This record gives sequence, structure tokens and C-alpha cells, in this order.
Amino acid sequence: MAPPRIVITGLGGICGLGSSADEIWAGMREGRNGIAPYRNPALQDLRVTFGGQIDEIPDIGIEPKDMSTMDPFSFYTVISAHQAMVQAGLEVDEARSHRAGAIIGTGIAGCDAIQAGYEALYVEGKKRVNVFSVPRIMPGAPAGQVSMRFGLRGPVFGVSSACSSSNHAILSGLDQMRAGRADVMLVGGTEAPLTFGSLKAWEALRVLSRDACRPFSANRSGLVLGEGAAVAVLETEEHAKARGANILAELAGAGLCADAGDIVAPAEDGMASAISLCLSDAGLNPKDVDYINAHGTATKANDASETAAIKSVFGNHATNLSLSSTKSMHSHCLGASGALEVIACVNTIREGVVPPTINYEEPDPDCDLDVTPNEARERPIKAAISNAFAFGGTNAVVAFRAYQG
Repeated sequence: MAPPRIVITGLGGICGLGSSADEIWAGMREGRNGIAPYRNPALQDLRVTFGGQIDEIPDIGIEPKDMSTMDPFSFYTVISAHQAMVQAGLEVDEARSHRAGAIIGTGIAGCDAIQAGYEALYVEGKKRVNVFSVPRIMPGAPAGQVSMRFGLRGPVFGVSSACSSSNHAILSGLDQMRAGRADVMLVGGTEAPLTFGSLKAWEALRVLSRDACRPFSANRSGLVLGEGAAVAVLETEEHAKARGANILAELAGAGLCADAGDIVAPAEDGMASAISLCLSDAGLNPKDVDYINAHGTATKANDASETAAIKSVFGNHATNLSLSSTKSMHSHCLGASGALEVIACVNTIREGVVPPTINYEEPDPDCDLDVTPNEARERPIKAAISNAFAFGGTNAVVAFRAYQG
């Protein structure tokens, strides 16, 4: 029996570009910069003093007692899931709630709760930390909070694989539905890393830019961190059509692999393998793909290796592809980045508009593909892929296709 087709019926998100998927997409399409100086006074003494910060948090009616159990990375996820459910027009029937679940990825989990705990003990001299510290910190908390909010009793768990976390969550949801365990899955990623301790750790790696995020530009100087979350509603085609849902796009397939090499250095062959495996799983030929949302972190090594990997998989067709790194606008939100980039891929397919890579200034011979510099471009997009290549050598690529009923 052929596996079911999996479709996307709802999107939600929050990041420096906006507080909904529609606002985020509008920012991407317009080439808006969602990166700004830190407003938190506690972050002013860092070497890098800017990032992708959330400006406005919508009120979705979460009770204070429930808020007390959530770190921001869980709170952002619940907001995004609420938005995605509303767009999907979906209310989970209690009698079938075991057929609906949630899988959410995160890279470094409850940074705010960790920071607050250390401050309570070592700055304020308290004897104990918040009673909900463990539930706030744990990587599986966002998925659990979404499950409780919407009564989802099917497959529910978190995944954590650094910057590939979102894509691993998406492909895990795909697998659950192909295996027949669920009809509906809420999948995505989240991160809230803008705390003093977390940012000091990233500074130590010496990968942060001190001026701007310039993916693929010859003068790129490193990544810029940000906070955010995004969630997509996945459904089997049969389930979506039976309830008359508006189908946004098809989640066509996914590929994953590991480099089994360096803990931080990217490997071109691992990137290429994940892309090839994704295309095979999705039933796509290289020439079927029109757009790639690149991992595009703006580090020297990543961007050059990713360009080489794309060339090795797509051959001559690589020059016909449109690429962009939307991280230039929403920043690198670590475990949330891949989920935010689903918003880009789905809307690029639906609207035929490729979002730009902003801040691009100088061509780099090692990054010589069409990265859609600085301004969006119109072109028909039938299929798109989104790349995620993480520390630890964990690679995950997901493919999207225009829905044909």
C-alpha cells in the first residue's frame, strides 16, 4: 500500500519579523530586516549587541497559572500552534484525539529558566529556584504544552538536534503519519536563546557577526542569533479533504543523514547526501526543484560548503535554481529556523515570489549561485526544498510541492 500524501493546512509563527505567519511572510517578501539592537539592558555588555527579537506577543488567552509553567520557548510554540490551528480551521474531536499529535524541535531549550535559576542562587542569594524550573527547561516541554492546550493524545514528543531540530521534527511528523499512527500532526520548532549566559557561550565559539547577517556575500562575518517559533499543521490528504480544509501545499518528502565527522565543521558530502535522500523520498528529480531555502548561516565555511553540495546534487540545473537565506532577515533562530523557513517555502510556492537574501554586498566565487540578492523576485515555483545542517553533523532536508488535488 502506498503511503498517504501529507499536506499542510495551517501555519503559525512568531519572530523578529512579526507575530504571525502572515506578518513573517510579508517581512520576507519585502526584504525587511528583523534584526535590531538588544533592548534588554542585561545584554548590553556583550561583544555582539543585536539579534532577532520578538517585538509584539499576541494574547491568545493563556491563563497566568499556565504561563507560570512555561519558559518563553514553550510560550512561543503555543502561540504559533494556536495560529496554525486557526488557519487550518481545525478543532480536534475528543473521540479521535489519539489520532492527533505534536512534535516540536529545539536546539538548546529553556535558556530563560536556566538563567533565572543561576541568578536566583548566585546573584540574589536565594536558597531554591522556581518550583517549575524542570518543566520549564526540558526540551520536550513545548510539545507537551501544545498537547495539553489542544487535547492532542497521539504521538507527542520533542526532538533536539541543534539547528536541524525543526526539520527533524517535521520529518518525524511525516513518518508518524506515513506509519498510520496519526491523521493530524502539529510540527515545528522553537528557541529563546537571547539570555546573557547563552550568548556568552555563543561568543566563545567566535561565529557571531559584529555588524550584520550577510549570507553568501564575500564579506560575510558570521551568524546572528534570534528568538522565535513556528508550527505547521500536517494532515493526511484524506483527512484534510474529508473536512473541506484549505490545503496550502504538500509536504512531499524528507531526507536525513549524519556526517560522522567534526562536531562543528560542515561536511559537503553530508549536505549533498541529505539533499539527494530528500529528493528520492519526495519522488522529485533535481530539475523539478525551483527554489531552495538555504541553511545560509553567513559563516564562511557553511555557505561555501552548502553551495558546493547543491552543485554536486543538481549539476547544471544548479544555475537555474533560486536560492535565498531568510536568516538574513529573521536571524538564526537555531532550533526554530527550519520551522520559520517552512513559512517561506509554502508561500513561495503559493505566490510565485522568491524572498531575497538581504545585506548581500560582494560576490563570492565560492558562492556563485543565484541567491536572490537584496530584492524578491517573481517566478513560478512548483517544488522547493529547505536545508538544515547542524553542529554534530546532523543533516535534514524537507521538500514541498504545489498541491494538485
